[in-house]
Amino acid sequence: MEGHIEDFDTLDSRQFVIALRKLANSLAYGIDKSPFVGSGVEYVQSRPYQAGDSIRQIDWRVTARTGRYHVKEYETPKSMPCYLLVDTSASMAVSSHAKSKYQTALYIAGGLALAALDRVSPVGVICVGERALRIQPSLSTSRVMQWLHQLRSYRFDEHTTIGERISQLMPSLPSRSMFIVLSDLHDKDAMQALKRLSQLHDCIVLQLEDPAERGWKGSGFFRAREAETGREFVTHGRRNWVDPDLASVELKRCGIDHLSIRTDRPYVHSLRQLFRARGWIGKGER
Repeated sequence: MEGHIEDFDTLDSRQFVIALRKLANSLAYGIDKSPFVGSGVEYVQSRPYQAGDSIRQIDWRVTARTGRYHVKEYETPKSMPCYLLVDTSASMAVSSHAKSKYQTALYIAGGLALAALDRVSPVGVICVGERALRIQPSLSTSRVMQWLHQLRSYRFDEHTTIGERISQLMPSLPSRSMFIVLSDLHDKDAMQALKRLSQLHDCIVLQLEDPAERGWKGSGFFRAREAETGREFVTHGRRNWVDPDLASVELKRCGIDHLSIRTDRPYVHSLRQLFRARGWIGKGER
């Protein structure tokens, strides 16, 4: 694939990391609550004593009440892997505002990644443009920062591949995972792929929107060129390719959380509300 490579960010590496850490601290994630029981740090229940159990785990209060030995069981901390699906396609880079959809998406992805690492959740990344970048979930902050810096450069000639990448990924997933999609959803196959993914995994869609995309409404007929394919066409202002409101309704019917993020408006408060509603803020129990 040929094309000119741009670096959208004027911040140096240190400033970039500081900005991401600030966003991560603002989101203030909690810790996943484990559905598994074993030897851990938080009491879950007491059960009858079995041969081999440690006497140090005996629950003397329940034993005295029932007349039979019982031992305490504790919750085993479990971290759900988190995959960030970052749309690197051309439509994300074209912008009518000082900050593009792609730039906004990368900052959000970086903040979410660092916040997830703070709560000991492995983080992986998959590009859903055409570049071949896929990193398996890791707890390494240096590795996460490496791919973040790599993604600061972008191209104007990538097509969207959300549906294709999800279909390729699903058979290789060994356990339930979390997927956070950062895209403008300019892919006709995206919705069906996301619906299939949500049947087995936890999904969140952060849909990026440029202010000009809503500004087309009522603008009459005009000639346009599709950023990813270069195809020219005539359309009108009544057409809305990816209506965030309709997308939200369709995705939520499948149990997928959806948040529309405009590049010309603050978004940290909305993100915090979304994850607080999911029980992931503070001490966060699910």
